Amino acid sequence: MIADLDLAGAPSRTRVVVAMSGGVDSSVVAGLLKNAGYDVVGVTLQLYDHGEATHRKGACCAGQDIHDARRVAETLGIPHYVLDYEERFKETVIDGFASSYVAGETPVPCVSCNQTVKFHDLLDTARQLGADALATGHYVASRRHGEHRALYRPVDIDRDQSYFLFATTQAQLDFVRFPLGTLTKAETREAARELGLAVADKHDSQDICFVPNGKYAAVIERLKPGASEAGDIVHIDGRVLGRHDGIIHYTIGQRRGIGVAIGEPLFVVHLDPRGKRVIVGPREALATRRLHLRHVNWIGDGTVDGIPEGGMDVYARVRSTRPPLPARLRVEGGRMSVELGDGESGVAPGQACVFYDGDGAGARVLGGGFIERAEHSREAEGALTRLMATSAAAAVA
Repeated sequence: MIADLDLAGAPSRTRVVVAMSGGVDSSVVAGLLKNAGYDVVGVTLQLYDHGEATHRKGACCAGQDIHDARRVAETLGIPHYVLDYEERFKETVIDGFASSYVAGETPVPCVSCNQTVKFHDLLDTARQLGADALATGHYVASRRHGEHRALYRPVDIDRDQSYFLFATTQAQLDFVRFPLGTLTKAETREAARELGLAVADKHDSQDICFVPNGKYAAVIERLKPGASEAGDIVHIDGRVLGRHDGIIHYTIGQRRGIGVAIGEPLFVVHLDPRGKRVIVGPREALATRRLHLRHVNWIGDGTVDGIPEGGMDVYARVRSTRPPLPARLRVEGGRMSVELGDGESGVAPGQACVFYDGDGAGARVLGGGFIERAEHSREAEGALTRLMATSAAAAVA
């Protein structure tokens, strides 16, 4: 059932560290590798003060999850270690999440977690334990491509987690293995039952692990006291429509709960942290066709410098819940941008934009970056430029 890990030497002489979150996916990875004869070591990271989340469904890396991971390791008869990464997780993931949110962005902390704690720190720990590879329970595939390994969408595209792994470096990709890339979720749960694992029917993690009950604003206010400053709700045409209790309570694309009504649907179009303003407008003001990116990671063939002057055709994905869509990738003056063929709406700075060479199962991940700015229609861009000018003038005054 398990795919070839493409590691030299006999499995019995090959040590694989498995990142065990306590969920069914990573537990099955550990079980399948153990049955295949590998020298398996389970490692679980305690990432935050689990508090409220300990007994809550839909959160990972909490107290119950650590207990479940330990119980699975005992069932499989493999060594298991729990590592305290709370301080590191707070510095690299939680603090960055809070700062991004206060800046009016919509961050993706799971990308930061994979980029730093899991595929950097944990990978180093795996090497220190003498491992030949680090295996995870992500639904994504990798296989040899030339002298290195490449990243691909999994068989079960409904569970595809490649969006969260675009920042994986080539060196990390060469060391990490993703055994579930060839399985469906149903097959994974069936494997858990066959292995006799108590987590076979455990609920999947859904929320951001350190945000109990999805209450982002409460977490931000605790981490950044005073971040929730009141301000104006302004229509994109310049009209002041009302007041808000802090931009951290809003996200771009939001329609419900804005707090004002003018007889037509309103959406959050832009967040202005400097002017403490929530800018709203009609749905068409959300339309976006070009994205400007920062912190781009390229894991396709060649280098970014090799992208043709006229750009290259790719499939781009701006949210984990949306499919990759046709786009054009361009590099100008060392800066990368993406032109979305059919456009998107509700795209926010801080989100990730991931590139693929196709849109189906098995499509290769070429890389991605974080959205620095989304260009709207000419009319919306003009209106936002005028509003931002007034914000800058007020700040100087």
